[in-house]
Amino acid sequence: MMDPEPGSPATGLPGASLTIGHVDAERGFSGGEKQVFLLVEGLRRAGLRNVIFCAPGSATEERARELDFECIPVAMRNDLDGAGILRLARGFRTAGLDLVHLHTGRATWLGGFAARRAGLPAITTRRQDRDQRPGWRTNLVYGRLTRRVVAISPAVGACLAAGGVPAERIVEIASTVDPALLAAHASREDVRSRLGADADEFVFLAAGALVARKGLDVLLAALAELDPERRPLIWIAGEGPERSALEAQAATLEVSGHVRFLGSRDDIPDLLGACDAFVMPSRREGLGVAALEALAVGRAVVASRIGGLGGPGGAVTEECGLLVPAGDAQALAAALGRLAGDRALTASMGAAGARRVQAHFHVDGMVASYTQLYREVLEEVRGAS
Repeated sequence: MMDPEPGSPATGLPGASLTIGHVDAERGFSGGEKQVFLLVEGLRRAGLRNVIFCAPGSATEERARELDFECIPVAMRNDLDGAGILRLARGFRTAGLDLVHLHTGRATWLGGFAARRAGLPAITTRRQDRDQRPGWRTNLVYGRLTRRVVAISPAVGACLAAGGVPAERIVEIASTVDPALLAAHASREDVRSRLGADADEFVFLAAGALVARKGLDVLLAALAELDPERRPLIWIAGEGPERSALEAQAATLEVSGHVRFLGSRDDIPDLLGACDAFVMPSRREGLGVAALEALAVGRAVVASRIGGLGGPGGAVTEECGLLVPAGDAQALAAALGRLAGDRALTASMGAAGARRVQAHFHVDGMVASYTQLYREVLEEVRGAS
């Protein structure tokens, strides 16, 4: 294990107030960034100081300024950006950090070297269930540059272990939601009226990037399998490179009248409040926070039985939703039809989902788990010095 270099900032000890540096190298703002801000807001409430290091001009910088977080923009251009490592290390020292938390792939690579140069312990969070390739880079990142890697689900943890990451370095802390942030501002009736849904029409919501991994082509194929007289309405919220292809597929399958492509939305709570159930037919998913948001507000979920979404220990169980094999349009059609035809089942699953989120995926639990991990790592560093 790596020890702090001589001359490093004083290490925070259990019981003392901590200063945590959070590094996110992405320019956009997606599910991972939402989790970062849920965490840092919770840590702030718990009395920890947080400093966010992000790309200049990024959505993360804009959000940090809006929420009055300490923010240090640092250019992190690519994985070979040695100057970026030096800039980060200087920023870490200037900020007086106790520990560095790395939140994305590039942030982990550059920030890991920077933390080592600054003599600071670092942890990283892994949010995707992509295979981890064994080799020198994995050994370096997870054996020397960081002291722990947090897996957001058992599926992500399994990928890390299969790639050769030592079991003692892997900690599971699930991504979470804050139900208080999901309250609808518009009425169900108003939203449905604006989006062309009848009062008694069954509406499924799908929300996320329009990319192949999300399986929305399978959703459209499943919709085409249903009786045209009994088809539910599908709202698809999100943007991405697959939009044109999906719209063309809907037209070819003659289901365009039952699909609304809503584009990028900032009113997901309103959409959740106005829909009847949620659908997430992903091919791969580290956890599926969008599904957790739906469960949190009492919506049943139809999801793929994969990864951290519907796999063991995942977001969705058979108590709060219907699970189908990824890529199986016929099975997905059957699940859609079953919920659309049984509102009592849909309601009971939604209620079970809200209880599940409160018990296992509430933001307060994530904040407590990370705080404990920070202190454990710092105590470990102190014991090794």
